Amino acid sequence: MTDAVLAKDVHKQINSGGTQLAILRGLNLRIASGETVAIVGASGSGKTTLLSLLAGLDLASAGDIALDGQSLTGMSEDQRAALRAGRVGFVFQSFQLLGGFTALENVMLPVELSGRRDADTRARAALDQVGLSARLQHYPHQLSGGEQQRVAIARAFAGEPKILFADEPTGNLDTTTGARVIDLLFDLNRSRNATLILVTHDTSLATRCQRVLTLRDGQLHAQ
Repeated sequence: MTDAVLAKDVHKQINSGGTQLAILRGLNLRIASGETVAIVGASGSGKTTLLSLLAGLDLASAGDIALDGQSLTGMSEDQRAALRAGRVGFVFQSFQLLGGFTALENVMLPVELSGRRDADTRARAALDQVGLSARLQHYPHQLSGGEQQRVAIARAFAGEPKILFADEPTGNLDTTTGARVIDLLFDLNRSRNATLILVTHDTSLATRCQRVLTLRDGQLHAQ
């Protein structure tokens, strides 16, 4: 069976004030298809950076990452986007919604880009699952932070991805809605055998995963 994610000797450096800052230092990670993995660690440890690299949204400074069996090394941004289409969902901590699109249109867009013809039906069902069926035609600026987060989660679910990445998926949600979203994450994992990889500070969410890994000093450590 193909691994969902395989990272080998991954390094990530960024330029900070003219100085090269090492975020990841020879990191290795293997995540099997259908597995649930939580990545935890102190603020500023590089968790979001790592998630972006694993999803092909950013490129490593050195080393190799394979997503669903395909190496990202040497791929252009368009090639990585094509690889993600229809197989990867990503819940961003900062929502990343398109301001000129309604909630429904934001959720429909990635489904349409993946080539599916039932984008409207899927988007409406996903928004209903997160309790936003009455807000379909609202634009992001008309929604609260928690509602925008739910739109972002619906967008990630709508295409029924093989691999779902989530960056603090419950960080902007109230307790009741957060519990519903957590259940949705694990329902997708069970019903579709979808791989779930999430970054969280929520201990109760992390411990529901099969593995909890701590990012510290640019390396992952098993708990």
